[in-house]
Amino acid sequence: MKKKLILSLLFVAILNNSGFSMSHKTPIKKDFTWLKKGIETASFQLKLLCKNTKLTYDTVAYPRSVKNGAVTYVNSFDWTSGFFPGSIWYGYELTGDKHFLKEARYFTNGLQKIQYYTGNHDIGFMMYCSFGNAIRLAPKNGDNAILINSSKSLISRYNPKVGLIRSWDFGAWKYPVIIDNMMNLELLFWASKKTNNPIYKNIAISHANKTLNNHFRENMSTYHVVSYEPNSGKVESKGTFQGYADSSSWARGQAWALYGYTVCYRETKNPKYLKRAQQIASYIMNNPSIPSDKIPYWDYNAPKIPNEPRDASAAAITASALLELYRIGGNEKKYFKYAEDILKTLSSDSYLAQKGENNGYILKHSVGSFPHTSEVDVPLNYADYYYLEGLQRYIKQI
Repeated sequence: MKKKLILSLLFVAILNNSGFSMSHKTPIKKDFTWLKKGIETASFQLKLLCKNTKLTYDTVAYPRSVKNGAVTYVNSFDWTSGFFPGSIWYGYELTGDKHFLKEARYFTNGLQKIQYYTGNHDIGFMMYCSFGNAIRLAPKNGDNAILINSSKSLISRYNPKVGLIRSWDFGAWKYPVIIDNMMNLELLFWASKKTNNPIYKNIAISHANKTLNNHFRENMSTYHVVSYEPNSGKVESKGTFQGYADSSSWARGQAWALYGYTVCYRETKNPKYLKRAQQIASYIMNNPSIPSDKIPYWDYNAPKIPNEPRDASAAAITASALLELYRIGGNEKKYFKYAEDILKTLSSDSYLAQKGENNGYILKHSVGSFPHTSEVDVPLNYADYYYLEGLQRYIKQI
Protein backbone atom coordinates (compact mmCIF):
# COMPACT_ATOMS: atom_id res chain seq x y z
CA MET A 1 0.00 0.00 0.00
CA LYS A 2 2.85 2.41 0.77
CA LYS A 3 4.29 1.70 -2.65
CA LYS A 4 0.88 2.43 -4.16
CA LEU A 5 0.58 5.78 -2.37
CA ILE A 6 4.09 6.76 -3.35
CA LEU A 7 3.25 6.03 -6.97
CA SER A 8 0.09 8.14 -6.78
CA LEU A 9 2.03 11.05 -5.31
CA LEU A 10 4.65 10.67 -8.00
CA PHE A 11 1.96 10.82 -10.63
CA VAL A 12 0.61 14.05 -9.19
CA ALA A 13 4.11 15.48 -9.22
CA ILE A 14 4.58 14.47 -12.82
CA LEU A 15 1.39 16.13 -13.97
CA ASN A 16 2.39 19.35 -12.23
CA ASN A 17 6.07 19.27 -13.05
CA SER A 18 7.96 22.12 -14.62
CA GLY A 19 10.35 19.79 -16.36
CA PHE A 20 12.14 16.48 -15.86
CA SER A 21 14.79 14.64 -17.81
CA MET A 22 15.37 10.91 -17.71
CA SER A 23 18.76 11.54 -16.12
CA HIS A 24 17.22 13.86 -13.49
CA LYS A 25 20.20 16.19 -14.03
CA THR A 26 19.22 18.62 -16.74
CA PRO A 27 15.62 19.89 -16.57
CA ILE A 28 13.81 19.32 -19.85
CA LYS A 29 10.31 20.58 -20.38
CA LYS A 30 8.04 17.62 -21.05
CA ASP A 31 4.35 17.61 -21.78
CA PHE A 32 2.49 14.88 -19.91
CA THR A 33 -0.96 15.92 -21.09
CA TRP A 34 -1.22 12.69 -23.08
CA LEU A 35 -0.46 10.65 -19.95
CA LYS A 36 -3.07 12.42 -17.87
CA LYS A 37 -5.59 11.98 -20.66
CA GLY A 38 -4.83 8.28 -20.99
CA ILE A 39 -5.23 7.56 -17.29
CA GLU A 40 -8.38 9.65 -16.88
CA THR A 41 -9.98 8.01 -19.91
CA ALA A 42 -8.99 4.54 -18.72
CA SER A 43 -10.48 5.20 -15.29
CA PHE A 44 -13.78 6.32 -16.79
CA GLN A 45 -13.97 3.43 -19.24
CA LEU A 46 -13.09 0.78 -16.66
CA LYS A 47 -15.84 1.99 -14.34
CA LEU A 48 -18.32 2.02 -17.21
CA LEU A 49 -17.41 -1.49 -18.35
CA CYS A 50 -17.59 -2.83 -14.79
CA LYS A 51 -21.04 -1.32 -14.36
CA ASN A 52 -22.38 -2.54 -17.69
CA THR A 53 -20.99 -6.03 -17.19
CA LYS A 54 -22.73 -6.40 -13.84
CA LEU A 55 -25.96 -5.06 -15.31
CA THR A 56 -25.76 -7.64 -18.10
CA TYR A 57 -24.87 -10.73 -16.02
CA ASP A 58 -25.87 -11.82 -12.52
CA THR A 59 -22.81 -14.07 -12.35
CA VAL A 60 -19.23 -13.07 -13.09
CA ALA A 61 -18.57 -12.54 -16.79
CA TYR A 62 -15.61 -11.03 -18.58
CA PRO A 63 -15.76 -8.48 -21.41
CA ARG A 64 -13.41 -9.56 -24.18
CA SER A 65 -14.14 -7.55 -27.33
CA VAL A 66 -16.95 -6.18 -29.51
CA LYS A 67 -18.94 -7.88 -32.27
CA ASN A 68 -21.62 -6.22 -34.39
CA GLY A 69 -21.54 -3.21 -32.12
CA ALA A 70 -22.09 -5.13 -28.88
CA VAL A 71 -19.74 -6.25 -26.13
CA THR A 72 -18.71 -9.90 -26.33
CA TYR A 73 -18.50 -11.55 -22.92
CA VAL A 74 -16.72 -14.77 -22.01
CA ASN A 75 -16.69 -17.04 -19.00
CA SER A 76 -13.73 -17.74 -16.76
CA PHE A 77 -12.39 -20.54 -19.00
CA ASP A 78 -11.66 -18.23 -21.93
CA TRP A 79 -7.95 -17.53 -22.40
CA THR A 80 -8.57 -13.77 -22.07
CA SER A 81 -10.51 -13.90 -18.79
CA GLY A 82 -7.66 -12.59 -16.64
CA PHE A 83 -7.05 -9.39 -18.56
CA PHE A 84 -10.12 -7.43 -17.46
CA PRO A 85 -9.56 -7.96 -13.72
CA GLY A 86 -5.88 -7.23 -14.32
CA SER A 87 -6.81 -3.96 -16.00
CA ILE A 88 -8.91 -2.99 -13.00
CA TRP A 89 -5.96 -3.66 -10.70
CA TYR A 90 -3.87 -1.33 -12.84
CA GLY A 91 -6.71 1.19 -12.71
CA TYR A 92 -6.37 1.16 -8.94
CA GLU A 93 -2.59 1.46 -9.05
CA LEU A 94 -2.66 4.33 -11.51
CA THR A 95 -5.36 6.38 -9.80
CA GLY A 96 -5.53 5.35 -6.14
CA ASP A 97 -9.31 5.14 -6.53
CA LYS A 98 -10.50 2.55 -4.01
CA HIS A 99 -13.59 1.86 -6.09
CA PHE A 100 -11.33 -0.26 -8.25
CA LEU A 101 -10.26 -2.42 -5.29
CA LYS A 102 -13.76 -3.83 -4.85
CA GLU A 103 -14.28 -4.34 -8.57
CA ALA A 104 -10.87 -5.92 -9.11
CA ARG A 105 -11.43 -8.39 -6.29
CA TYR A 106 -14.91 -9.28 -7.57
CA PHE A 107 -13.72 -10.14 -11.07
CA THR A 108 -10.52 -11.77 -9.82
CA ASN A 109 -12.32 -14.09 -7.40
CA GLY A 110 -14.49 -15.28 -10.26
CA LEU A 111 -11.41 -17.06 -11.62
CA GLN A 112 -10.67 -19.19 -8.56
CA LYS A 113 -11.75 -22.45 -10.19
CA ILE A 114 -9.26 -21.92 -13.01
CA GLN A 115 -6.44 -22.85 -10.64
CA TYR A 116 -7.18 -26.50 -11.44
CA TYR A 117 -7.73 -26.06 -15.18
CA THR A 118 -5.31 -28.01 -17.38
CA GLY A 119 -7.04 -27.56 -20.75
CA ASN A 120 -4.55 -25.09 -22.25
CA HIS A 121 -1.31 -23.22 -21.64
CA ASP A 122 -3.02 -19.87 -21.09
CA ILE A 123 -3.49 -20.28 -17.35
CA GLY A 124 -0.56 -17.91 -16.92
CA PHE A 125 -2.49 -15.17 -18.70
CA MET A 126 -5.69 -16.05 -16.89
CA MET A 127 -4.31 -16.23 -13.36
CA TYR A 128 -1.10 -14.21 -13.15
CA CYS A 129 -2.64 -11.10 -14.73
CA SER A 130 -5.47 -11.29 -12.18
CA PHE A 131 -4.25 -12.94 -8.97
CA GLY A 132 -0.65 -11.91 -9.61
CA ASN A 133 -1.63 -8.25 -9.53
CA ALA A 134 -3.94 -8.88 -6.58
CA ILE A 135 -1.04 -10.31 -4.58
CA ARG A 136 1.13 -7.38 -5.56
CA LEU A 137 -1.37 -4.68 -4.62
CA ALA A 138 -3.93 -6.00 -2.11
CA PRO A 139 -3.32 -9.65 -1.18
CA LYS A 140 -5.87 -11.82 0.58
CA ASN A 141 -5.45 -15.11 2.40
CA GLY A 142 -5.46 -17.91 -0.13
CA ASP A 143 -4.22 -15.90 -3.10
CA ASN A 144 -0.76 -17.46 -3.03
CA ALA A 145 -2.18 -20.98 -2.82
CA ILE A 146 -4.39 -20.29 -5.83
CA LEU A 147 -1.43 -19.20 -7.94
CA ILE A 148 0.67 -22.15 -6.78
CA ASN A 149 -2.11 -24.53 -7.79
CA SER A 150 -2.31 -22.69 -11.11
CA SER A 151 1.40 -23.30 -11.61
CA LYS A 152 0.93 -27.00 -10.93
CA SER A 153 -1.83 -27.07 -13.53
CA LEU A 154 0.41 -25.36 -16.08
CA ILE A 155 3.36 -27.72 -15.64
CA SER A 156 1.03 -30.71 -16.06
CA ARG A 157 1.23 -29.84 -19.77
CA TYR A 158 5.02 -30.21 -19.80
CA ASN A 159 6.52 -33.22 -21.57
CA PRO A 160 10.15 -33.80 -20.54
CA LYS A 161 10.82 -35.69 -23.79
CA VAL A 162 9.98 -32.52 -25.69
CA GLY A 163 11.21 -30.06 -23.10
CA LEU A 164 8.27 -27.74 -23.68
CA ILE A 165 4.80 -26.95 -22.38
CA ARG A 166 2.16 -27.99 -24.89
CA SER A 167 -0.02 -25.13 -26.10
CA TRP A 168 -3.15 -26.48 -27.75
CA ASP A 169 -5.09 -29.74 -27.76
CA PHE A 170 -6.86 -29.14 -31.09
CA GLY A 171 -5.74 -29.36 -34.69
CA ALA A 172 -3.58 -31.82 -36.60
CA TRP A 173 -0.34 -30.91 -34.81
CA LYS A 174 1.20 -33.63 -32.68
CA TYR A 175 2.62 -31.29 -30.03
CA PRO A 176 2.05 -27.61 -30.90
CA VAL A 177 3.93 -24.86 -29.10
CA ILE A 178 3.08 -21.25 -29.91
CA ILE A 179 5.23 -18.21 -29.25
CA ASP A 180 2.47 -16.83 -27.01
CA ASN A 181 3.41 -19.52 -24.50
CA MET A 182 6.49 -17.52 -23.51
CA MET A 183 4.12 -15.22 -21.65
CA ASN A 184 3.02 -17.94 -19.24
CA LEU A 185 6.50 -18.60 -17.90
CA GLU A 186 6.32 -15.60 -15.56
CA LEU A 187 3.85 -17.54 -13.42
CA LEU A 188 6.34 -20.40 -13.09
CA PHE A 189 9.21 -18.13 -12.08
CA TRP A 190 6.96 -16.65 -9.42
CA ALA A 191 5.98 -20.10 -8.14
CA SER A 192 9.57 -21.23 -7.66
CA LYS A 193 10.38 -18.10 -5.68
CA LYS A 194 7.28 -18.47 -3.54
CA THR A 195 7.67 -22.21 -2.84
CA ASN A 196 11.47 -22.52 -2.96
CA ASN A 197 10.86 -25.41 -5.34
CA PRO A 198 13.02 -25.18 -8.48
CA ILE A 199 10.79 -27.42 -10.59
CA TYR A 200 8.71 -24.53 -11.91
CA LYS A 201 11.71 -22.40 -12.83
CA ASN A 202 13.49 -25.37 -14.40
CA ILE A 203 10.52 -26.08 -16.65
CA ALA A 204 10.29 -22.40 -17.60
CA ILE A 205 13.98 -22.37 -18.52
CA SER A 206 13.67 -25.56 -20.55
CA HIS A 207 10.74 -24.09 -22.44
CA ALA A 208 12.53 -20.80 -23.05
CA ASN A 209 15.69 -22.52 -24.27
CA LYS A 210 14.00 -24.81 -26.76
CA THR A 211 11.80 -21.98 -28.02
CA LEU A 212 14.91 -19.85 -28.47
CA ASN A 213 16.50 -22.58 -30.57
CA ASN A 214 13.54 -23.47 -32.78
CA HIS A 215 11.09 -20.58 -33.04
CA PHE A 216 13.27 -17.91 -34.63
CA ARG A 217 14.47 -17.22 -38.14
CA GLU A 218 17.86 -15.68 -38.85
CA ASN A 219 16.39 -12.18 -38.94
CA MET A 220 14.84 -12.73 -35.48
CA SER A 221 11.28 -12.88 -36.73
CA THR A 222 9.38 -15.67 -35.05
CA TYR A 223 7.23 -18.52 -36.25
CA HIS A 224 3.86 -18.60 -34.56
CA VAL A 225 3.50 -22.38 -34.21
CA VAL A 226 6.25 -24.97 -33.96
CA SER A 227 5.02 -28.55 -33.59
CA TYR A 228 7.09 -31.40 -32.20
CA GLU A 229 7.11 -35.18 -32.30
CA PRO A 230 6.13 -35.97 -28.69
CA ASN A 231 8.33 -39.04 -28.25
CA SER A 232 11.56 -37.80 -29.80
CA GLY A 233 11.17 -34.06 -29.22
CA LYS A 234 12.15 -33.35 -32.83
CA VAL A 235 10.54 -30.51 -34.76
CA GLU A 236 7.60 -31.71 -36.86
CA SER A 237 6.61 -28.45 -38.54
CA LYS A 238 6.92 -24.67 -38.37
CA GLY A 239 4.17 -22.31 -39.44
CA THR A 240 1.42 -19.96 -38.38
CA PHE A 241 -2.18 -19.99 -37.25
CA GLN A 242 -2.97 -16.31 -36.81
CA GLY A 243 -0.34 -14.74 -39.08
CA TYR A 244 -0.46 -14.04 -42.81
CA ALA A 245 1.71 -16.97 -43.90
CA ASP A 246 4.02 -19.63 -42.49
CA SER A 247 6.95 -17.48 -43.57
CA SER A 248 5.58 -14.18 -42.26
CA SER A 249 5.97 -12.33 -38.98
CA TRP A 250 2.74 -11.99 -37.03
CA ALA A 251 2.96 -8.70 -35.16
CA ARG A 252 1.53 -9.81 -31.84
CA GLY A 253 3.71 -12.90 -31.92
CA GLN A 254 6.79 -10.70 -32.13
CA ALA A 255 5.49 -8.73 -29.15
CA TRP A 256 4.88 -11.90 -27.13
CA ALA A 257 8.44 -13.02 -27.87
CA LEU A 258 9.94 -9.70 -26.83
CA TYR A 259 8.00 -9.63 -23.59
CA GLY A 260 8.69 -13.28 -22.80
CA TYR A 261 12.46 -13.13 -23.18
CA THR A 262 12.62 -9.86 -21.28
CA VAL A 263 10.93 -11.63 -18.36
CA CYS A 264 13.28 -14.60 -18.70
CA TYR A 265 16.31 -12.32 -18.44
CA ARG A 266 14.84 -10.48 -15.47
CA GLU A 267 14.22 -13.75 -13.62
CA THR A 268 17.45 -15.58 -14.49
CA LYS A 269 20.01 -12.90 -15.46
CA ASN A 270 21.10 -15.27 -18.24
CA PRO A 271 22.68 -13.00 -20.89
CA LYS A 272 21.42 -15.13 -23.78
CA TYR A 273 17.87 -14.10 -22.91
CA LEU A 274 18.86 -10.44 -22.85
CA LYS A 275 20.55 -10.84 -26.21
CA ARG A 276 17.46 -12.47 -27.70
CA ALA A 277 15.16 -9.78 -26.30
CA GLN A 278 17.42 -7.10 -27.78
CA GLN A 279 17.47 -8.89 -31.14
CA ILE A 280 13.68 -9.10 -31.21
CA ALA A 281 13.43 -5.44 -30.23
CA SER A 282 15.76 -4.52 -33.07
CA TYR A 283 13.64 -6.48 -35.54
CA ILE A 284 10.53 -4.61 -34.43
CA MET A 285 12.03 -1.14 -34.12
CA ASN A 286 13.87 -1.27 -37.45
CA ASN A 287 11.21 -3.06 -39.45
CA PRO A 288 10.57 -1.25 -42.75
CA SER A 289 6.83 -1.87 -42.52
CA ILE A 290 6.44 0.02 -39.23
CA PRO A 291 4.44 3.24 -39.77
CA SER A 292 5.69 6.54 -38.42
CA ASP A 293 3.31 6.34 -35.44
CA LYS A 294 4.86 2.97 -34.48
CA ILE A 295 1.60 1.01 -34.36
CA PRO A 296 2.29 -2.10 -36.46
CA TYR A 297 0.09 -3.67 -39.05
CA TRP A 298 -1.34 -6.99 -37.87
CA ASP A 299 1.45 -8.84 -39.69
CA TYR A 300 4.79 -7.31 -40.67
CA ASN A 301 4.50 -9.08 -44.04
CA ALA A 302 0.81 -8.56 -44.70
CA PRO A 303 0.38 -8.23 -48.49
CA LYS A 304 -1.65 -5.01 -48.72
CA ILE A 305 0.39 -2.71 -46.48
CA PRO A 306 -0.36 0.19 -45.99
CA ASN A 307 -3.98 -0.84 -46.50
CA GLU A 308 -3.96 -3.43 -43.72
CA PRO A 309 -5.48 -3.17 -40.22
CA ARG A 310 -3.24 -1.95 -37.43
CA ASP A 311 -2.91 -3.90 -34.20
CA ALA A 312 -2.95 -1.72 -31.11
CA SER A 313 -2.62 -4.82 -28.93
CA ALA A 314 0.75 -5.68 -30.46
CA ALA A 315 1.87 -2.09 -29.93
CA ALA A 316 0.76 -2.04 -26.28
CA ILE A 317 2.54 -5.32 -25.49
CA THR A 318 5.67 -4.05 -27.23
CA ALA A 319 5.65 -0.77 -25.28
CA SER A 320 5.30 -2.51 -21.94
CA ALA A 321 8.05 -4.99 -22.80
CA LEU A 322 10.44 -2.29 -24.01
CA LEU A 323 10.02 -0.32 -20.80
CA GLU A 324 10.94 -3.41 -18.81
CA LEU A 325 13.86 -4.10 -21.13
CA TYR A 326 15.01 -0.51 -20.62
CA ARG A 327 14.81 -0.94 -16.84
CA ILE A 328 16.68 -4.21 -16.53
CA GLY A 329 18.87 -4.28 -19.62
CA GLY A 330 21.26 -1.40 -19.19
CA ASN A 331 19.00 1.65 -19.53
CA GLU A 332 19.32 1.89 -23.30
CA LYS A 333 17.30 5.04 -23.96
CA LYS A 334 16.24 3.92 -27.42
CA TYR A 335 13.90 1.39 -25.78
CA PHE A 336 12.39 3.99 -23.48
CA LYS A 337 11.92 6.45 -26.33
CA TYR A 338 10.30 3.91 -28.65
CA ALA A 339 7.93 2.79 -25.89
CA GLU A 340 7.10 6.39 -25.04
CA ASP A 341 6.28 7.10 -28.68
CA ILE A 342 3.95 4.10 -28.80
CA LEU A 343 2.17 5.13 -25.60
CA LYS A 344 1.75 8.68 -26.87
CA THR A 345 0.18 7.38 -30.07
CA LEU A 346 -2.10 5.00 -28.20
CA SER A 347 -3.14 7.93 -25.99
CA SER A 348 -4.12 10.00 -29.03
CA ASP A 349 -7.61 10.30 -30.46
CA SER A 350 -6.62 7.89 -33.22
CA TYR A 351 -6.49 4.97 -30.78
CA LEU A 352 -7.80 6.11 -27.39
CA ALA A 353 -11.56 5.95 -27.00
CA GLN A 354 -13.64 8.97 -26.12
CA LYS A 355 -15.18 8.67 -22.67
CA GLY A 356 -18.41 6.69 -22.86
CA GLU A 357 -17.71 5.33 -26.34
CA ASN A 358 -16.04 2.18 -27.70
CA ASN A 359 -18.40 0.03 -25.59
CA GLY A 360 -16.37 0.92 -22.51
CA TYR A 361 -13.02 -0.33 -23.77
CA ILE A 362 -9.98 1.93 -23.62
CA LEU A 363 -8.23 1.34 -26.95
CA LYS A 364 -9.54 1.01 -30.49
CA HIS A 365 -8.12 -0.77 -33.53
CA SER A 366 -6.77 -4.16 -32.47
CA VAL A 367 -6.74 -7.45 -34.35
CA GLY A 368 -7.40 -10.85 -32.83
CA SER A 369 -7.08 -13.30 -35.73
CA PHE A 370 -7.20 -11.79 -39.20
CA PRO A 371 -7.03 -15.14 -41.08
CA HIS A 372 -10.16 -16.29 -39.26
CA THR A 373 -11.94 -12.94 -39.72
CA SER A 374 -12.18 -12.87 -35.94
CA GLU A 375 -11.98 -9.66 -33.92
CA VAL A 376 -10.56 -7.48 -36.70
CA ASP A 377 -10.27 -3.73 -36.05
CA VAL A 378 -12.03 -3.91 -32.69
CA PRO A 379 -11.15 -3.27 -29.04
CA LEU A 380 -9.59 -6.18 -27.16
CA ASN A 381 -9.27 -6.58 -23.41
CA TYR A 382 -5.60 -7.54 -23.61
CA ALA A 383 -4.78 -4.41 -25.59
CA ASP A 384 -6.21 -2.41 -22.69
CA TYR A 385 -4.31 -4.49 -20.13
CA TYR A 386 -0.87 -4.02 -21.64
CA TYR A 387 -1.56 -0.35 -22.36
CA LEU A 388 -2.27 0.22 -18.67
CA GLU A 389 0.74 -1.84 -17.65
CA GLY A 390 2.83 0.24 -20.03
CA LEU A 391 1.56 3.48 -18.47
CA GLN A 392 2.33 2.17 -15.00
CA ARG A 393 5.85 1.17 -16.01
CA TYR A 394 6.37 4.49 -17.76
CA ILE A 395 5.44 6.47 -14.66
CA LYS A 396 7.94 4.51 -12.60
CA GLN A 397 10.77 5.30 -14.99
CA ILE A 398 10.43 9.00 -15.71
